[in-house]
Amino acid sequence: MFVTLEGVDGAGKSTQAQLLAAALGPETLLLREPGGTPAGERLRGLLKDADVDLTPRAELMLFCAARAELVERVIRPALAAGRDVVCDRFVDSTVAYQGGARGIDRDLVRSLNAAAVGDCMPDRTIVLRLDGALAAGRAAGRCGSPISDRFESEGPAFQDRIAAEFERIAAAEPGRVVVVDASGIVEEVHARVLAALGPRRTEDR
Repeated sequence: MFVTLEGVDGAGKSTQAQLLAAALGPETLLLREPGGTPAGERLRGLLKDADVDLTPRAELMLFCAARAELVERVIRPALAAGRDVVCDRFVDSTVAYQGGARGIDRDLVRSLNAAAVGDCMPDRTIVLRLDGALAAGRAAGRCGSPISDRFESEGPAFQDRIAAEFERIAAAEPGRVVVVDASGIVEEVHARVLAALGPRRTEDR
């Protein structure tokens, strides 16, 4: 099973991805985007550098390049070997950030995503929904990573556009995307994430 977690900065994706991977068993592969390969980690370093001025299209293409590398070198082989894969962000982040928030044509974003991943799409995508002010408070209170700082510095209106785009994605693809309330304590959110997977073999592990 291939599961991705999405949401605005501060929604708790990384924490929930770690908990979900642990719940699915020791053979589960936990990944983050961008990253997961030598090339992807170098691109992550470039994308998270707030001192590098990138145009929206350049940003889009760098994310897709890192994703293409991750899919071919890591995700496809893991799925072919029968392993579960949990990824902190994937194609929907690009639609939400570079499409919905940056204003790049969605058809272009979708076409580049398709070129990067082919038919390697998540079986289930969980969007963590959290009030913007609460998400911003969480993000400000943690030891933030520079990649979050790059986008958080855009301000609350930018984050609101991202949140709205995730809602649009969920409404358009209800068979794949489930929205989960990310408020409350970590354990409560984790229980909701597990429930969002539907019937699963976690009880047997």
